[in-house]
Amino acid sequence: MRILLSNDDGVHAPGLKILYDELRKLGTVKVVAPLEEKSTTGHSLTLHKPLRLIQMDKDFYGVNGSPADCVYLGIKQVMKQMPDIVVSGINRGANLGQDVYYSGTVSAAREACILGIPAYAVSLNVDFKSRRNENKLNYLTAAKMMVKIIQEYQKKKFPKYTLLNVNVPDVPFSRIKGVKPARQGFRHYSSSVLKRVDHRGKDYYWVGGQYLGFLDEPETDCVVVDQGFVSITPLKLDVTDMSYLEEMKRLSE
Repeated sequence: MRILLSNDDGVHAPGLKILYDELRKLGTVKVVAPLEEKSTTGHSLTLHKPLRLIQMDKDFYGVNGSPADCVYLGIKQVMKQMPDIVVSGINRGANLGQDVYYSGTVSAAREACILGIPAYAVSLNVDFKSRRNENKLNYLTAAKMMVKIIQEYQKKKFPKYTLLNVNVPDVPFSRIKGVKPARQGFRHYSSSVLKRVDHRGKDYYWVGGQYLGFLDEPETDCVVVDQGFVSITPLKLDVTDMSYLEEMKRLSE
């Protein structure tokens, strides 16, 4: 199996290396990831400035661009052929609910999905309030779960133009209760903006509030992970609200 691995936390992220080591059990792995952290950058391609592709080590390449850039260059310039799958992660922090629209991790998988390649995004549900040391996070749990999930779902051949978004509880492997397919949930954030004044007397702003919890609805990714299960959510490129589209058609008759 030919595997392209990327992320949004950067080519030096510990979760990336741990996932690389586990994925090698499935086949040949090439890593193409951002030179710098690109968390919450969403889906973008760099069209108006040159990109640099730098070999960092055997099988590891860094790109001065977005996660989607990394997947695009990884396929066109590093692998020079379509990989069998693309995996993005392990993200330091969950990508649940509407996080998928901001996530660079999910955007890397989505870029592969656009190109018709089976793609997975995987994230670890880190509790940032606990301020745990990086080497205490359970990246290995997420990596081992991804190997199992890939082995299972490659047999099923999930639909073209659909990616699988995987979120893993930050617990030892032995404490994972199982794997559950789940629909996309909704997370609550404070949406605050902090206003400050710089040393020249000019205003500047920090955007982004604190996580406040999730909407408690059954069988959503947020609930499933909170219960100690790994969630798998199939995300389609076509996000049309079909029920409302049908209503619009009826109203226009």
